[in-house]
Amino acid sequence: MELAGVSLRYHRGSPWVLRNVAATVNPGEAVLLTGRNGAGKSTLLQVVAGLLPTSRGSVLNRPSVVGWVPERFPARQPFTARAYLEGIARVRGLDAAAAHEAIGTWSERLYLGPSLDTRLAELSKGSAQKVNLAQALLVRPSLLAMDEPWEALDAQTRHELPAIITDVIDQGGCAIFSDHRGEAGELPGVRRWYLDDGLLTEPETEHGGRYVIEVLVSAAESTATVARLRAAGHDVRGVRREHTVHARTGPAKRTAHPPGEPAPDTPPAGDAALAPSAAGRPETSS
Repeated sequence: MELAGVSLRYHRGSPWVLRNVAATVNPGEAVLLTGRNGAGKSTLLQVVAGLLPTSRGSVLNRPSVVGWVPERFPARQPFTARAYLEGIARVRGLDAAAAHEAIGTWSERLYLGPSLDTRLAELSKGSAQKVNLAQALLVRPSLLAMDEPWEALDAQTRHELPAIITDVIDQGGCAIFSDHRGEAGELPGVRRWYLDDGLLTEPETEHGGRYVIEVLVSAAESTATVARLRAAGHDVRGVRREHTVHARTGPAKRTAHPPGEPAPDTPPAGDAALAPSAAGRPETSS
């Protein structure tokens, strides 16, 4: 699949959300889309999935079977989770037996079984996100596009998602997704795209890899600092408290804590809020 000079703005005269984006994704590849809040990641993912038309340029050779996981699942619907998935299965062309099998498979893998007969509007945010994932996977996608798929999931399902992405790419599909939580670090060989001011780059290719930078801040600033780093598109590997021991026998010592876990007496780092995508439909070329 090729993004050939893709540009998009929502109205004539408004700022360009995407500017001459050029990139290629091959079968068997996974791509992590990063960038600060409001950089246009959700817009680009919708263009990739075929949900938004471009203003200029085009997406070439998009795979025929697309699994789309939006950031915000529309849970306020008068269906149970099971009835909703059965309806989506029919739309995707599955007969009753195939639909029953697919729903059973994904409800088990995503730990959704106890919630299948609950109305969507009554589901917790985490359970609604599981339905969101299941509807995209009922038919095996050759392109899996996901906007913050880890959001609100419980630990079991968060750990299952990298394996699901791996299954898609191992079977010759491709996956493109955003992840401000840093969960995609479990995926080996994932490519990284960086979107800033509408321009797309691939930092690892252009700059020879990534760097780990340690930042020392006060305990009172730790939560806000983690939120700012994540909002800027950086992966936060862990937070630990620095202990300084005054002794004649040696230098100051540090007590490390496991990556990803806040240190004792340190406020837990909250997730940065995601900016909603621009409203309306984009301007399209004639």
